[in-house]
Amino acid sequence: MTTAEGWTAAVRARLAPGRLLPLGTAEDGAWITERAAREVLGRAAAAVRGVVPGALRVGPLPESGPDAAAPPLPVPPGGLPYGPLGITAEFGALLGRSLPELAEEVRTTLLGAAEDGIGLPVADVELRVTELLDAAPPSDPAAPPPGRTSPATDDPVALAVLRVVGVAGVTDVLGPPVHRSPGGHVRVELAVTSGRRPLDVARAARSAVTAAASGATAVTVLVTELR
Repeated sequence: MTTAEGWTAAVRARLAPGRLLPLGTAEDGAWITERAAREVLGRAAAAVRGVVPGALRVGPLPESGPDAAAPPLPVPPGGLPYGPLGITAEFGALLGRSLPELAEEVRTTLLGAAEDGIGLPVADVELRVTELLDAAPPSDPAAPPPGRTSPATDDPVALAVLRVVGVAGVTDVLGPPVHRSPGGHVRVELAVTSGRRPLDVARAARSAVTAAASGATAVTVLVTELR
């Protein structure tokens, strides 16, 4: 792969949001991009001694279906319905630690990061050890792809969201930052300040939208990135 091809692939990976994962419970009406969730989970896995993180995905458990008790809040385009999620993670293991012990620490770490660091309803973690390593591979730092900028807006709902602690900006991944449907549904897209729990920020933002959007029949929030 040439340098230009590698740069293009990195930009596409940065800009592709992946699946939209439900946050919290069905009553929260909030989703987060898989890309943003992977950022938190990947950092957590990398902090485990003896682990070299690889591919990581988050999705619905094979045997699970939508939450039958979920209220009729609209699911954003590409969003998963509420229900338990599973993490599938690959990693390389450095020699010197027991594999069962290492795997258990990775599993516990990922479950903790999903709940405490994000607010994802993760019920299972599947791990795959892809290789055994004598030493950690050398890092290959590359210039990060350009970040997204917040769109300008004078929408009163967006301005109310921007005043919420932990909101780093509004975004426009699926459309305008504030999307209004004919039926009165209001969906807001936003970025969360890195280090803040996305579920907590989404809940606060949803309360702000509910107060600012008079006549809204349903309010949902989509967290698209961390900044």
